[in-house]
Amino acid sequence: MKRRPRLLMLEVVAPPMYALMLAASLWMLLRGHNAPGGGFIGGLLAVTASVLWAFARGSAAARQRLPLRTPERLAAAGVLLAAASGLPAWALGQPYLTHVWGALPLGFTTVPVSTVLLFDFGVYLSVWGALGGYALALLDLSEPAPDPAAATDPEARS
Repeated sequence: MKRRPRLLMLEVVAPPMYALMLAASLWMLLRGHNAPGGGFIGGLLAVTASVLWAFARGSAAARQRLPLRTPERLAAAGVLLAAASGLPAWALGQPYLTHVWGALPLGFTTVPVSTVLLFDFGVYLSVWGALGGYALALLDLSEPAPDPAAATDPEARS
C-alpha cells in the first residue's frame, strides 16, 4: 500500500488553525444572525477547517472531529433544527417561520434571543455537513486505497 507523504509543518499548524477557524466560523454565525448569510458563511468556514484537518491527518480523522461523527448526521440535524425554528411562531398562532424574539437575563445584562439564531444554526450545520461531506468524499478519492493482496498474502507486505 502506498502511503500518503507526511507534511510535518501542516500537522503542527493544523490543530491551532482548526480551533481558530472554528472560532471564526462561530463568530460569523453569531455576528451575522440578524444579517443575511451568517449561518451559510459560518458553515463554509467550518468546512474549510475540516478540509484543513483532512489535509493534515486524513479524511477519516476529519470525520471523527465532526460534531455528530458523520457529515450526513450533521446535515440532517441542521435541516431538522432549521425546520423546528419555525414551530414557536406557529404555536403562538403566527405564520410558520415568523421570527419570535425573547430576552435571556444573565444577571448583569440581558441578551436578546430569537428563532432567527436557531434557523441560522441549522443552516450552519447543514452547510458544514453537506459541503463537508462532499469535500471529504473527494479527498477519499485521492487517498491511496489499501492493497487487498497485502492483507492476505504475507509476502506482498514486504
